[in-house]
Amino acid sequence: RESGEGYGDILVEIEDDEIGIVIEVKYAEDGNLEKKCEEALEQIEKKQYDAFLRDEGMTHIFKYGISCYRKRCMAMVKADSLQRQKGGSNSQ
Repeated sequence: RESGEGYGDILVEIEDDEIGIVIEVKYAEDGNLEKKCEEALEQIEKKQYDAFLRDEGMTHIFKYGISCYRKRCMAMVKADSLQRQKGGSNSQ
């Protein structure tokens, strides 16, 4: 089942703790790791890669933008927590 506009490179669900993880990986051809991490996080937001995890009941979402250049890499993370409403549905 697809939600949002596709999927991130890696999606992880930890159902018992209602934790979802979205990972988007980019290659920084110019060596600007920070810029590519930011682009990866923007892509997660823009294409709503976390929508599937929210639909699955995940209330804690961690979004990772990872960039690589040769033997170097960098990661940035953004965390979102959702409150459950009565009846078990999520609000944003």
